[in-house]
Amino acid sequence: MLDDFFTRALLAGIGLALVTGPAGCFVVWRRLAYFGETIAHSALLGVAIAIIFEFHLVVGVLASACAVVLLRFYLERRDTLPADTVLGLLAHGGLAVGLVVLAFFPDMRLNLHGLLFGDILGVSRVDLAMVWVGGAVALGVFCWLWRPLLAATVSVDLAAVAGLRPERTRLAFGFLVAAIIAVAIKIVGVLLIVALLVVPAATVRRFSSTPERMAVGAALAGVAAVAGGLFASAEFDTPSGPSIVVAALVLFAVTRFRQRGRG
Repeated sequence: MLDDFFTRALLAGIGLALVTGPAGCFVVWRRLAYFGETIAHSALLGVAIAIIFEFHLVVGVLASACAVVLLRFYLERRDTLPADTVLGLLAHGGLAVGLVVLAFFPDMRLNLHGLLFGDILGVSRVDLAMVWVGGAVALGVFCWLWRPLLAATVSVDLAAVAGLRPERTRLAFGFLVAAIIAVAIKIVGVLLIVALLVVPAATVRRFSSTPERMAVGAALAGVAAVAGGLFASAEFDTPSGPSIVVAALVLFAVTRFRQRGRG
């Protein structure tokens, strides 16, 4: 039988994959991988906010992530800088400010390795409930935003003509990605959450005939990566978070190889 901590880790990873799969589809379609990386890098600033104001870690990371989303939205509308330059400024600026602020708390014990790479085996029942409840809310928001997001992805002008308010939809999607990353930080860490967003969606992209099938396929690919990575981690005594991402990469490589073989 599986240990309780392993079962909680498996359930938490599955709950996360069911949300990151559909979200990752829009990240891939809209070429927002660096945007997700920017939000993830701002997590250290969120940790500093949580320490200063004695918030829960997720609340602090969510606050910093939402601030990054708003700043990106404002700078892209008001400045002449390219989008990737804005994201680079926000990513490295948030990381640097977070490290500087944390330096003022030398007595604070911070598990930096766990923050960077996650600690999925340390997931508690409260964390598990947060993942599944938050995931259900996130999926509900996705269902609400699905049509305007698809329309804005195909053509911003057509979405605006149809009255779908693409700018507001884009901002709402940014907040949603920020919330997903804030919850996922403890599970897979800052450096790996973007891979879990991008790799499953990229894996099933060429096999999906409709956007809806790609979203479902990405969620299933993420679940397979979580299960494969955790069992491989238990078998070979490797870090759990990186093992999940490696499993996702193996799945991606296998599907690409099979596709080329058929071609």
